[in-house]
Amino acid sequence: MSTTNNQIETKLIHTATKASPDNQTGAVNVPIYLSSTFHQDNFDEYGAYDYSRSGNPTRQALEKTIAELEGGTDGFAFSSGMSAITSAFMLVSAGDHVIVSEDVYGGTYRFITSILNKFNISYTFVDMTDLDAVAQAVEANTKVIYIETPSNPRLDITDIEGVVKIAKANDCLTFLDNTFMTPLYQKPIELGVDVVLHSATKFLSGHSDIIAGLAVTKDKQLGDQLAFIQNTFGSILGAHDSYTLIQGIKTLGARLKQSTESAYKIANFLQSQSLVEEVFYPGLTNHKGHPIHVRQTSGDGAVLSFTLPNVDVTKTFVEHMKIPVFAVSLGAVESILSYPAKMSHAAMPKEEREKRGITDGLLRLSVGLEHVDDLIADIEQALIEASKQVKVIR
Repeated sequence: MSTTNNQIETKLIHTATKASPDNQTGAVNVPIYLSSTFHQDNFDEYGAYDYSRSGNPTRQALEKTIAELEGGTDGFAFSSGMSAITSAFMLVSAGDHVIVSEDVYGGTYRFITSILNKFNISYTFVDMTDLDAVAQAVEANTKVIYIETPSNPRLDITDIEGVVKIAKANDCLTFLDNTFMTPLYQKPIELGVDVVLHSATKFLSGHSDIIAGLAVTKDKQLGDQLAFIQNTFGSILGAHDSYTLIQGIKTLGARLKQSTESAYKIANFLQSQSLVEEVFYPGLTNHKGHPIHVRQTSGDGAVLSFTLPNVDVTKTFVEHMKIPVFAVSLGAVESILSYPAKMSHAAMPKEEREKRGITDGLLRLSVGLEHVDDLIADIEQALIEASKQVKVIR
């Protein structure tokens, strides 16, 4: 039985099992096939699986799941979010040009500026909240426009359909990092995007226990090309991690909805605090991208960021927070507080960070499943302690 016509909350739970049913036992969970190779019964004709780099039944169940959830033709599971991103960029060739969101994850920035350029592929970073700037950045050899929306870490919003229209007019592909929204809240392929990417380490997994990346293509032609790249580079997700990710996806609906409700309350609380200079959360009506975000999504997500006056105040605030983990990453059951300048965007030079508004006072909060009142109380007491630092400076 297919889950194609069901609501996404139902698909999250049942798609993997329907994609790879265990007809012998009726197991409700996809089996973990811990096999590197597969016996072939016929000398002339080989079966569907021969070597797990090229295909593994557990991984295939995951890949079929993300393809259905995103509404694409083919899904791919990689060993990390960055391996998914870098593999997708192998669809371009020497002499090509790519356009990339200015406010982009630091690892993507590092790959574009330090690795991709070695293959004679040029790039331009653009403020994608400005469609005119995107259109003006297109060159005769532009082949890909790469989008993050909401972006990391300032939650800027890109008009997906607007960028897709520019790309199609110039025979470009569009890639979109959908990590923050997941297919629960945002369906880029329905909006015309060609390749959707995920750091599945984050919300799709949700438990800070695996590193994984996913990609989905809009059509079979792109799917065949990316399948060749995946098999050639070999940065595939192992069977056990594929199983763990399938289990994480099953609870995405419940997890992300609760975390989103809490994030909205926290964002509103932060806006009321005099020590907080600015709050970035697309669910707030005063967020400059709010109208576009509401049009192209069905939820606001569980990530927000905010700025404090300076690094000393920020340090004091972080040191007095008791509940969130202070760490790299996001999208887990536990709230994670991050300092982009030295964590997610440490690979970006200081002048480039500051140009993008990634100041020494910027913090990113991924809201987990703790009771929101506990989180707000924790933030409030840390702000009180941090405000004492302001008085000391004065």
